[in-house]
Amino acid sequence: MEIDNSKETIAVWFSCGAASAVATYLTVEKYKETHNILVLNNPIDEEDEDNLRFKKDIEEWIGIKIIESINTEQNTTSAEVIWKRRKFMANNKGAPCTMLLKKGARHEAELKYKIDWHVLGFTKEEEHRHKRFTTFERTNVIPILIENGFSKSDCFNFILSAGIKLPRVYEFLDNANCIGCVKSSGIDYWQRVRKHYPEIFEKRAVLSRKLKCKLVKYKGKRIYLDELPLDAKGRKGSRPECSIFCQLPNHKKRVN
Repeated sequence: MEIDNSKETIAVWFSCGAASAVATYLTVEKYKETHNILVLNNPIDEEDEDNLRFKKDIEEWIGIKIIESINTEQNTTSAEVIWKRRKFMANNKGAPCTMLLKKGARHEAELKYKIDWHVLGFTKEEEHRHKRFTTFERTNVIPILIENGFSKSDCFNFILSAGIKLPRVYEFLDNANCIGCVKSSGIDYWQRVRKHYPEIFEKRAVLSRKLKCKLVKYKGKRIYLDELPLDAKGRKGSRPECSIFCQLPNHKKRVN
């Protein structure tokens, strides 16, 4: 992408999820005439392969090529490789895959490009995450979804009303991150992984035992995945549901 040095540059971090896709669209529509806009994605091997289809659909929708942003020092885009290297998967403070594959890639992009502003897919339910990010990470963030009052459900419906199919992983899980995301400690999440992706559940269970990482929280304490009872139930996550955006789409519909 050609950079106009007379304009400020906005980096939009697209994660192959609905919220970041809508944040990307809104940013392009609002700032395309006044700013350079870079749309960056951290490719992760453990994501569902349909995320690549969704990424191409979003590229067509916004009319901008999405740039792959990786941490070249790691020489991998696999979370599992990182876990094995670090001999650690996650705890309540985070995961090394996020630190090295995502934050590390962002830092490298900041060295490569002159980035004035960042856009992330924080929705109106996630103002606390936005506040935490701007307190401890970067202050130069445009909270475009929060400013426009978008919830997660609104983002699902905005994408659907544009004629774009959501990533298929949403049929089973509540986000488009890696399948078997080790940052989740929720019972409901891991039970759904166990049901719909049994091979991945088994891989996470075996590796977490090997690395002595207790990934799921059950009855107030962390346990190993293979200790989680088959009938254990947890709080369900958010799912796509109807909202005003189903009836009143205020954006361009994608034409196939």
